[in-house]
Formats: sequence, C-alpha cells, structure tokens
Amino acid sequence: MRQGEASMTARHVAAYRQSFPRVARPYGDPDADQRLQADVAGDIQPPATPMARYLRARTAFFDRTVVDAIDGGTVQLVVVGAGYDGRSLRYAKPEVRWFELDHPDTQADKRARLADLGIDATHVGFAAADFTADDPAAALRRAGHDPSQPSLYLCEGVAGYLTNGVVAGLLASLRSGAAVGSSFAITVSLEPRPDDEATTRTLLDAAVSRMGEPLASSLPRAELRPFFRASGWTVVRATDPAGVEIGESGRNAAFVVASAGASRGAG
Repeated sequence: MRQGEASMTARHVAAYRQSFPRVARPYGDPDADQRLQADVAGDIQPPATPMARYLRARTAFFDRTVVDAIDGGTVQLVVVGAGYDGRSLRYAKPEVRWFELDHPDTQADKRARLADLGIDATHVGFAAADFTADDPAAALRRAGHDPSQPSLYLCEGVAGYLTNGVVAGLLASLRSGAAVGSSFAITVSLEPRPDDEATTRTLLDAAVSRMGEPLASSLPRAELRPFFRASGWTVVRATDPAGVEIGESGRNAAFVVASAGASRGAG
C-alpha cells in the first residue's frame, strides 16, 4: 500500500469515509471507491470526534447532491479540488461523464494509485490546474468538458483552505464555462458570531489543524450570497451540517448550492 503524496488531511478524511454509510445506487462501483480510500488512508485509525460527525454529514450531503443530479438527468459532473474523492467511481454510469479538477501533483499521485489498484477511470476527464495561477475553465475544456451542457460542480472541503480571492476567481472562471442550468455545491467556512460560536470555531480550527492543514479563510455570514452573486452564481440553498437554514443557525460551516442563471451576474 502506497502513501505517495497524500496530505495528512486527505489521509484522515479517507480513513473516516471508509466507515460512513453512503447513498446507494444500482449503478457505479462502490468497491473501487472503498479500495481507493483504503489505499490513501493507510494505517490511520481516526477517533470518534465532532470532526467525524461533521465529515459524516458533509459526505452524506454531497452523495445526495450527486445522485439527485444524476437521477435527474445531469450527464456532466465536475469535482473541483477533487483530491482523492471517489464519487466518480462510486456513482459511475455509462452515460455520465466525470471531470476531476485539481493540482497537477495531487492528480498525478491519484492517477498512479488508480493504476496500481487496477481501477478503470477512463470515464473521468482529468484536468490539472493550480487554482492560484491557472484558468480552471480552460483546463476543463482541454479535458473535454462541454460548456454548452449543464453540469454539476462539486467543491467539498476545499474553499476553506484557499483565500477568498482565489475562491472568487475559481467561481468566476467556472461560471464562464458553465451552461445555464448548471449547479454548484460547495462547503464554505463562515466567520463566527461572538461568544460561544467563536469558541466553536476555535475548536473546529484546532481539529482541522491537527489533521494537518489549518483553514485559510472564511466569509462573513451576511456576505455569503453577494460573494457568489459577484461571480455569476445565485445561491439557492445554504444550510448548516444539520440541514438548518444558515440564517437561522449558529454553526459556522455552510453547505451551499448555487445555480448558473440566464446571464453571468444575474440574480
């Protein structure tokens, strides 16, 4: 079993995911996903912590978003900052084309793991891009993404490790190549409100740091919708990990779904 270039954060997430219940579908290859996660996790045995509960809720949210999109007829899915995510394997379907967008080094290691494990990923278009320097939409086009076809974009557990400026550029670039009817599901870290919520955020930051990578950014709660709107996306739903609307929640983690309207900047 190789450890390769996987970060400690990626290894912990993979270890947790092996034990989570997943949304089942009659298509796809969940065993291939499990083998990839086991290869990435190695010998890590993660403890039962609040972080585990958060990751379990996050995994379920993105699983449900993916299967709802596929079952609803979406045939292009883009995993942004894909890392070692295995949904392109778990929910593979003949008529569905997957694209994985990530840093060249991470992507090279993942592809090597898939080859070593004998896992077929020919249905996946791999688009290498450094979000701080490259144009993600251009990378996707080179990988075969069709900008005239609606897509579901997924960005799970990535935005908090990027500056707000990089996230804004990423959203704007992807919107430039997103057909009307496309959707974007993403996790966003919010700035805490005073007192007990700030304490909760401090605990989250500490838990994430122990996994290997501290959070780099967050958004003021009131700026969530304008932030997306400035990049051409309209937030249609934003909830906390328990499913409570973010405006009614004291939690600092938002699960956001945004849509691409009829014109960039609409909404």
